[in-house]
Amino acid sequence: MLKRPRRNRKSAAIRNLCQETTLLPQDLVVPFFVVEGTNQRQEISSMPGIERLSIDLLVKEAEKLHRKGIQAINIFPFNPKEKKDLFAKEALNEKGIIPKALKILKKELPSLCVITDIALDPYTIHGHDGIANENQEILNDETVLILSQMSLLHAECGADIISPSDMMDGRVEAIRKALDASGHTNVNILSYTAKYASSLYTPFREALGSSLAFGDKKTYQLNPANIREALLEAMLDVEEGADMVMVKPALYYLDVIAKMKEQIHIPICAYHVSGEYAMVMAAHEKGYLDAEKVFYEALLSIKRAGADFIFTYAAPQVLKLLQG
Repeated sequence: MLKRPRRNRKSAAIRNLCQETTLLPQDLVVPFFVVEGTNQRQEISSMPGIERLSIDLLVKEAEKLHRKGIQAINIFPFNPKEKKDLFAKEALNEKGIIPKALKILKKELPSLCVITDIALDPYTIHGHDGIANENQEILNDETVLILSQMSLLHAECGADIISPSDMMDGRVEAIRKALDASGHTNVNILSYTAKYASSLYTPFREALGSSLAFGDKKTYQLNPANIREALLEAMLDVEEGADMVMVKPALYYLDVIAKMKEQIHIPICAYHVSGEYAMVMAAHEKGYLDAEKVFYEALLSIKRAGADFIFTYAAPQVLKLLQG
């Protein structure tokens, strides 16, 4: 035989020379859930190994990861029920948990990129990403106004990247204009461009404490059956000034990542979501799978599909493999 592809696989050295896709610590963004208080760790039952952390512990964990090569984290708030209402007023509280965390993180770890989530579900009493009317309809334009104000607050507190995850129409343009008008021209927008109405978010909603009081999110999140709609959203977000776009979830939507990579020319992020993490951890606890190896393969496949960087809860498990 003249052609023997196995020759390129005969040793680790040659396999490494021929490897088409690489996964590095700087490709990963680690999400954190932040709570009030000091020295607070709260277990999340559906996400083994993940905890809600008070700001002091968040800084310590972020510093450890940063020393190991992680360049960015994303922070989500956990708000008690008494801080939630119909109009998400807590989202604009200058003394709220996210503004406080931003100021401390940027002071203690100035070289770490801090990304903040822009959506109203942690702040609304009904758990939706926007303001609802009396007919339980999510109001687009009224929500966008609050999102713009929230983005401005986060920028003023030191956010490096603003990440609207709400899926309201026109919010990228509104946020970009608000940031620029206030002098925050260097703050990036990472838009959740193709956020699908997935069944894989349940553990995240437990972590965030944002279960739905009515309905679902199908009137604003994407239909899992559609890909052209995701490409339309991407085109609109690029036109409106997004610096980066996201596909969420990741593993069930690798085709969307690949197709988006072909058609747009700004960085693409993918979110390896809570359900994708929880399934592997459950199998690992049963002894069915090796979580570290499965997570490495999963994240590598997301990179191979075309993602430039990945939000993942599995970063601590795979860092040893990436550095070894």
